[in-house]
Amino acid sequence: MAMWSELGRVWGLALAFTMPVALGGALLLHRMRRRSITAAVTVLVLIPMAAALVGVLGVSGFMLDPQLSRTLAVCLVVACVCVPAALLLGRGLARDSVWEREARSRERAAESARRELVTWMSHDLRTPLAGIRAMAEALADGVIEDRATAEEYARRIGRETERLAGMVEDLFQLSRITSGALCLTLSAVPLGEVVSEAVAAESAHAAAAGVRLTAADDVVWPVVLGSDPELARVVRNLVSNAVRHTPPDGTVMLAAGTDDGRAWLRVQDGCGGIPEPDLDRVFEVAFRGSVARSPQASGEAGAGLGLAIARGLVEAHDGEIDAYNHPPGCRFEVRLPLARE
Repeated sequence: MAMWSELGRVWGLALAFTMPVALGGALLLHRMRRRSITAAVTVLVLIPMAAALVGVLGVSGFMLDPQLSRTLAVCLVVACVCVPAALLLGRGLARDSVWEREARSRERAAESARRELVTWMSHDLRTPLAGIRAMAEALADGVIEDRATAEEYARRIGRETERLAGMVEDLFQLSRITSGALCLTLSAVPLGEVVSEAVAAESAHAAAAGVRLTAADDVVWPVVLGSDPELARVVRNLVSNAVRHTPPDGTVMLAAGTDDGRAWLRVQDGCGGIPEPDLDRVFEVAFRGSVARSPQASGEAGAGLGLAIARGLVEAHDGEIDAYNHPPGCRFEVRLPLARE
């Protein structure tokens, strides 16, 4: 009976001394819920250690004897081991929390971009489809009796169909990039040849817009490590974008060179510059700036995907692409690895 009585007394004292410490620690953790995770984890480790220490001291009647000294020494060693471990764990959890928040932020941004893309694409697809349907119905119903008008309708249907095909191709290319299905066959690619072909392909578009499209003839065009078709797509997208946003009598200039062991390609336009808040967003999917850049009646195709595709293809080549204002417009710069000699 005496043993059970003594044991009950010890439990009562231990509970009486440890309970306030535990409750105080819980209150402290509650107030620290908006503080750093590292501090919270450290306090969480210290609370049971402090409660145990206070309980031991209370049961012993705060009388220092050899047994209590050994117990205190053990508690001190445990604190020296557990507190650094708690700090490391807290910092790790804090990093994970930051990464998780960043991942959620990126996911929300990607979802917003997808919704914006669907909105733009539904608009851009619906517009030419409506025109094609109207002209096709007019031809089928015999409303158009004049041969010249019928031929013009047929040509316009062809142009609208080409525009739709370009949009579908852009979506397919973007899907390959974002899904990781893009496989590149790398080889030595003369950048000068890629630029020359792009200038030749876009010269008619530039001439129709009254824009001068030229490539620097006083540079040594580097040879890069890449995939010819994908690099050609990058250059054509950049050139097409530059021509589209350069006013008549403006100039689009291409130049290239090497710097710090990498090749660079610059496309300078005369668009007048990009608002600073938009510079970091020009490569986002379906981003068209503060003013809608819908395809015009001239047959320009695009759904805000050209620059996004260019960035994806450049990054697939272990390269970088940037945009910055450079009077009289803006400059897009691509950096790519050089081919090994």
